[in-house]
Parts: sequence; structure tokens; C-alpha cells
Amino acid sequence: MIALQMASASVGLDDVASSSDDFMDEQSPHFSTASLHAVSGTNISDISVHHSSSGMDIEQEQIMPGGQRLDVALSKMWIRLNVGGTIFQTTRQTLCREANSFLARLCKEDDELPSEKDGTGAILIDRDPEYFAPVLNYLRHGKLVVNKNVSIEGVLEEAEFYNLPRLIQLCTERLAEFGLKKARQTKHVYRVLQCHEEELTNVVSAMSDGWKLVQLIPIGQFQYQSDMQSEFLCVVSREFPDNEIKNGEHTDLTDRVKALQQKARHH
Repeated sequence: MIALQMASASVGLDDVASSSDDFMDEQSPHFSTASLHAVSGTNISDISVHHSSSGMDIEQEQIMPGGQRLDVALSKMWIRLNVGGTIFQTTRQTLCREANSFLARLCKEDDELPSEKDGTGAILIDRDPEYFAPVLNYLRHGKLVVNKNVSIEGVLEEAEFYNLPRLIQLCTERLAEFGLKKARQTKHVYRVLQCHEEELTNVVSAMSDGWKLVQLIPIGQFQYQSDMQSEFLCVVSREFPDNEIKNGEHTDLTDRVKALQQKARHH
């Protein structure tokens, strides 16, 4: 407020206009005012009611422009974070989605827990920005969405750091789904058995434990001696879980095939 005291020429009862509008018209060349107030602070709506023998105080209100008020309001609504050198901008409402989280505490501006800020006023957080993005998106829409180059294990670490129990649960469930899907994936393992013609029937009938005949390849079929038996290569296969193959749990497959071959020969 800027108070203007008309000291050089006292304003008396006979000098003032009968209304505030007339007064403003007469005195506008001398000063600029947005409103009139009496000494007591009361707004003057009709000067005739507030005549005073000692004069009159005129005040000019300094009103903040609408644009500045909007900027102040937005600064209270939005918050900027500097995560590992990358700037993220979001609303305080988003960060406070889970009240007990680390990010919600940042919005409270607790004097006992001051936050370090960079030169632009963004709050500094020493974490990986690539893994902060799915955390922030979770707070926005409540879902776990990650890019191909982002691992669920990494997001889980961030969820634990920021104390986000629901996100921790989503990461754990997603990892369990991946594990189950991986366990269900199978691959075909192929083996080759060599047997004589008389053993062929027994080899096929003796197959068990999931082994199946894929192909029968005759070898040495052009034999001129009647006492020599033809030989065959039997290609057999079986499905194995992918994780068993990678873990080396199929190392005894060759032994099983050999046992199958021996069993057929002595049947």
C-alpha cells in the first residue's frame, strides 16, 4: 500500500466533491488511485459520509498482475526433480499418491529434512533416471510399464528405495509371471540310435519317457551277402523344459538313449 497524505493543501469539508466518483474525476491529474480509504482503513464508497476537518488519507493498492498470480499458483502445484542429471517435472499431487513414500516427503518441505537443489531449483535425487521413469509413470496411472531395455529387477530396487509397497508387489508379481512362462517353454532334443534290422521293431516299441521316433534312415542297405543284416539310424526326440537344457540337467540324455538301445537289443 502507498499512502498519499495531501499535506500541502488541506482538504476541508467544502473542498471535496459530494461523491467518490466526482472526487476521482477532479483529482485524477494529480495522482493515480485504485481505491480510497479512510484513516481507519475503511473503504470510502461515498466521500460525503467520511468528511473530516483534519483532512483525508488516500491510498493506492498495489495489485499483483494476473499473470504473476498464475505463476505463483503453478509453482506451488508443480515440482521439478533432477534425477541423476535428468530433469523430471510433475505435480505434487502425483508425488504424494502414496503418502508414506520418499517422494511424498519431498513435497512437504520439512525443515528437519531439507532437500538439496540444483541451480534451477530442481530437487536433486542421486538415482538412475532410466529407472525413475517407470516409477513416476506408476504414480501417474498406477500401472507397471517398462521399456525393453529396463529390467523389472531394476524397477524393484527403485520401488524399495522410494518406499512404494504397491509397486513392489507389482514387480514381484511380474517376475513370478516371467519365471512361470520361462519354465513352460520347451525345446526338442534329438538323438540318433544305430540298430540292425531285427532290432528295429524292439527299439520303437521300447521307447518311453517321452521319446518319439522322428526319422528312420537305412544305411548299408546294399548288401550282397544274404547273411548280413541291414542297419538303420533311428532319429528320436523328446521335449525338455528350456531351463533344464540351460542348466545342464539333460547331460544324462545320452545315457538314457544308450540304455534304450541296449534294452531293444536284448528284448
